[in-house]
Amino acid sequence: MNPILESSIYQIRFTELELAEARASWRPICRYLQRYVDPHGATLDLGAGYCHFINSIESRHKVALDINGETLRRFAAKDVRCVEAAGSELPDASGSLDTVFASNVYEHFPSREDVARSCREVYRALKPGGRFIVLQPNFAYCSKRYFDYFDHRLIFTHKGMAEGLTISGFHLERVTPRFLPYTSQSALPKKPWMVSLYLAFPPAWHILGGQMLLVGVKKKDAVD
Repeated sequence: MNPILESSIYQIRFTELELAEARASWRPICRYLQRYVDPHGATLDLGAGYCHFINSIESRHKVALDINGETLRRFAAKDVRCVEAAGSELPDASGSLDTVFASNVYEHFPSREDVARSCREVYRALKPGGRFIVLQPNFAYCSKRYFDYFDHRLIFTHKGMAEGLTISGFHLERVTPRFLPYTSQSALPKKPWMVSLYLAFPPAWHILGGQMLLVGVKKKDAVD
């Protein structure tokens, strides 16, 4: 997406209060996802936006990549290195990363070819055994509200995204069709303690979940 258009959209989409609530709610989400992230390794947040994930996750080296550099520089923590670039190109990262995380990114890409290119770039950037964590709206469970957002272009389900990761070379460690609610602006859950309870009770995911969670692993014997 054009960074100027993206900036304009997000200026009206989230209030300062909603951003503060989102930052707080991401702390328990990151505690849950930490099991897939090496705290002693290098982690890249692809399409980092407001940096909710990369600011809260434990990792020795943190990188936030986004096409909107202004947003990155405003919201990234001091220990996060900011890279202004498109998500289909990961500069100077071949075989150097332990984890790549992408949340609510690929629905904004201009084409599926660009998404495929991004997945291949992530595969190239990861060390053997590294993980690619994808958190993404699942059209199968949020179709009625999916196009409430002007910048949503592409649609994916857990089956399609799983296939995309597989053909990019990843071994699928996890495919959860329903994980988090579709949007942080949902009525429930929102407070950090509520998010923690929600994450600890997977049956609730089947009711409120509108986003999928996938974890792909680069095979340890992989040759780029």
